[in-house]
This record gives sequence, structure tokens and C-alpha cells, in this order.
Amino acid sequence: MFTIEHEFDATVITLIDEGEDALQEDITILAFEDCVVLEQPDPLDGELVRVTLSMAQLADLAAALDLPEGSYRLERGKKG
Repeated sequence: MFTIEHEFDATVITLIDEGEDALQEDITILAFEDCVVLEQPDPLDGELVRVTLSMAQLADLAAALDLPEGSYRLERGKKG
């Protein structure tokens, strides 16, 4: 299950683990104009763990999900 909320400066997506096995903590994804932030409470101490991806890293991740093992470099549009 997931929820989507549109806020002033970000889109907030929350992924809720509904599986029958060992459930994981909810993951909150904050999509900003220049980056995407993933947040999840650490199940051991409750501290919030945060990972920030640049838009380039996010594009690489999306591409990697459809590629076999190997090393890749995506061609990016050139500015100017």
C-alpha cells in the first residue's frame, strides 16, 4: 500500500509494508525539484535514516532496474 500527498515544495510518497512476513518500517519518499530523499526509521533505535539521491542518481537507479550485471554510464543531455 502507498499514499501520495502533494505539498508546497515536494511530493511525499509513503510506502507501507503490508506483507505477512517480517514487516519493515514505512518508507517516506520526498521528491523535490533537485533531489529525492528516502526516510525510514531504524527498527533498532527508532532514529530516522535518510538517504538523498540527486536526479542523476535517480535516473541511474531507474535504468539499473532494467539492465543485466555490468558497469554502465548513461549519456546525459548536454547543457548550452
